[in-house]
Amino acid sequence: MTEAESASARSTTDDEIEAGVELLVEDAIIDGDQPVRRGGARAAFSYPTFRRVYFGALLSNIGSWMQTVILGAFIYHQTGSATYVALGTLAQLGPLLLFSIPGGAIADRFDRRTVLMIVSVEQLLFSLGIAALGTQPSPNMAELLAFILAIGVGQAVYAPAYSALIPTLVDRKDMAGAISLNSANMNLSRVIGPAIGGVLYATVGASWVFVGNAVTYLFIIAALWGVQLPRVAIEVGESRLRRLFGGIRAARRDPVVARCLCTMVLFSFFCLPVAVLMPVLAHNSLGLNEDSVAYGLLYASFGLGAVVGALSIGTFLHGRDLAKLVRIGLAGYALSLAAFSLIRQPGFAYPAAFLVGVCYFGTVTSLSTVLQQRLDDSVRGRVMALWIMAFGGTVPIGAIVAGPLSDLVGITTVLLAGAAVSAVLAIFASVAPVHAAPLGDGAFPGTKRPQSE
Repeated sequence: MTEAESASARSTTDDEIEAGVELLVEDAIIDGDQPVRRGGARAAFSYPTFRRVYFGALLSNIGSWMQTVILGAFIYHQTGSATYVALGTLAQLGPLLLFSIPGGAIADRFDRRTVLMIVSVEQLLFSLGIAALGTQPSPNMAELLAFILAIGVGQAVYAPAYSALIPTLVDRKDMAGAISLNSANMNLSRVIGPAIGGVLYATVGASWVFVGNAVTYLFIIAALWGVQLPRVAIEVGESRLRRLFGGIRAARRDPVVARCLCTMVLFSFFCLPVAVLMPVLAHNSLGLNEDSVAYGLLYASFGLGAVVGALSIGTFLHGRDLAKLVRIGLAGYALSLAAFSLIRQPGFAYPAAFLVGVCYFGTVTSLSTVLQQRLDDSVRGRVMALWIMAFGGTVPIGAIVAGPLSDLVGITTVLLAGAAVSAVLAIFASVAPVHAAPLGDGAFPGTKRPQSE
């Protein structure tokens, strides 16, 4: 072929590609001929598989929060012991610290859809076991705690696999929208689940709440059933022990990933106990009883703010510099938390709680997006296991420390200290990228690139 013919062929190919792109843009016109803006929440919803998994997970998460909230009340009603309530919380959340790293290794080694379905079935069965115990006049607390622990272990496997799966359901350019929606999913379920659980507990009893949670696992199982998902990138030539701690090695190699994780650990430990100590603040600072409608509205304001903060990253803040948004979010959290801790009138506390929620999950979602955009799928599950430990596992530890301190020096002092730490993080916690290549490209010799099924 002559050079002229080669140039003509390249020109023809370029024209075909351009025409294909124009056709894709035309197909993306939705609702009044408005193009989908790539990278936003709306773009993520344009993927059918993402929509299906997203709504299945939302319904399942609502059931989980129904059970989580009612379990504490049920245990206290049966025992009258705050110690047993604490043990129930430890059984539920402790596995996130102990088993998330193995869970992340499983997520990077096996088919994530299969892992999620198996773990969902396991959690369904143990939820039915809790429901059976709930029908007994004096349920065995050791059995109950064992069932809760089994569900917690399952969640330690489920969470890294699901967190690693979500970004792979959309193109990389639409990852920010998918992560934003996933964060909103977490907070919507946290608001809706307790509300439904409270009504069911008062009307039909705890056992039926636990049955309802078991039923909601069927939604995520059905959502995953029959869909085609990307294959997991499988590493070859590594020992099991080395594979297990691959997430730690990956974080050490990339300063941005390491700073995201360290920032999240410090933020969770020092700044987020307010989410657990909200009843203490409401009672001591605002004069609200924790079982009152006024307190429910206060927590709902906080939860609604968290939903707005999460969605903001994939909607009107889409396209902004995420590293700057992290710092702005930390500074906003410092100011709003300080104001919230000093307020003594409930009327002013509701908008303050809303702003705390906005800055809280706006910051978390920005950090999570920066982190996920740095990762290759070959290490995503194991690094996200570290994220889950930093986010979900560190908050209860911070609350355990902050609780006694609140009794000693007052809830206002503890929250002001958290606000000060957030302000320091806003100054020093930079997560600006230092290189463009996603972590994992060439990082593991012999890694097979993921392929679509």
